[in-house]
Amino acid sequence: MKNIITMVLGGGRGTRLHPLTKVRSKPAVPLAGKYRLIDIPLSNCINSGLNRLYVLTQFNSVSLHRHIRQTYRFDAFNGGFVEILAAQQTPENANWYQGTADAVRQNLRYLLQPGVEYVLILSGDQLYRMNYLDMLETHRRNRADATIAALPVAREAASQLGIMRLDGMGRVAGFLEKPKTLPEVEQFRTDPAWIEAQGVPSRGRDLLASMGIYLFNRDTLLNVLSKTDYRDFGKEIFPASIRTHQVHVHLFDGYWEDIGTIKSFYEANLDLAKPEPPFELTSAEAPIYSHPRFLPPTRIEGATVRNSLLADGCLIESGATIENSVIGLRCRIGRNVTIRNSVLMGADTFQTQAEIAADLAAGRPPMGIGEGATIEGAIIDKNCHVGRRVCVCNESGVTETPDNEQGMVCDGIVVLPKDAVLPDGWQLDVKALAAGATG
Repeated sequence: MKNIITMVLGGGRGTRLHPLTKVRSKPAVPLAGKYRLIDIPLSNCINSGLNRLYVLTQFNSVSLHRHIRQTYRFDAFNGGFVEILAAQQTPENANWYQGTADAVRQNLRYLLQPGVEYVLILSGDQLYRMNYLDMLETHRRNRADATIAALPVAREAASQLGIMRLDGMGRVAGFLEKPKTLPEVEQFRTDPAWIEAQGVPSRGRDLLASMGIYLFNRDTLLNVLSKTDYRDFGKEIFPASIRTHQVHVHLFDGYWEDIGTIKSFYEANLDLAKPEPPFELTSAEAPIYSHPRFLPPTRIEGATVRNSLLADGCLIESGATIENSVIGLRCRIGRNVTIRNSVLMGADTFQTQAEIAADLAAGRPPMGIGEGATIEGAIIDKNCHVGRRVCVCNESGVTETPDNEQGMVCDGIVVLPKDAVLPDGWQLDVKALAAGATG
């Protein structure tokens, strides 16, 4: 499919995922113990036969660049590539990317290659599995200038999404971002019979939400971006395009989650650990790719593990209990530790014996989870040093607290930032955190 160029948008600040995005971009946030968010759209492309990919980056992009460079290498004979287009000053533009559409506009020269007919625009922070060639078939069949992937949703979900109104031919006739009132929702209702006629069960869903996945004719995209100064696809480009171009929808009826907040990140990870997960990682037809690592198998020494995902290179000592959780790479979990409903991202490296001794000599716990610790309803970022008998739990039920180097509460979930250090016996005092003090 050399006539398609794919651009993956990976440059946003990811402020709603703070503190996970304090030192990394949103697409670089670890997922399911061993992947990163960027692996999802790139794997979907590879599984769809698309291998001419650009990733547009901007904020905190070092770890994202390293991951892409180490992971996605195609052989020299098929012409495939994954190239990074970082925001940069040029003679034509000295500004950073000002939005999703502006990011593509600043890189239009990469779309002018001979033979390019279509441009696929993807987000770098969504969890789903899609064959983009099905979307291309919909686009060609409708002779569309642009096609947007649409997910049927119930009315209670509409307030957090952009929804579309169609005419009788399936062409997009209206677009509304995050409707708030019932009359607004009623105006954008789609007849369930039309949804059923497309081979998708409606199941009470009568609204079509944008998934943020766009397929353009190359010349249409060049025209729209060169003749306007619009900065955002969802808020400006598509609402304007439906008045002047043939814009159609491609219906999708699978699992899709926008990993935009701490709560959605937490819930998506724990859903993956369920006995029957809504998104299956072990797909033979469409696997998820990531950086290959030379790690030993996880060793479990008499622990109890239920409904959880364990990544490579972990050591789980006797007496530990892990339930409904995700345990990332190289986790060290001590004796009699209890972990429930939590996401542990693991560590970037194994500690040497000398490093462990230096930590202990300095009164600092080694990297990992110390003996007798309890972690419940939490996200533990990479390389954290959690001491013995520490309790990382939101027992007070606080919803939000300010940022703190030892932890914060977001959406009721306790989050330890990368490299946090909690000494032996430390108790997470969410009331103190709420007051801006250290626990």
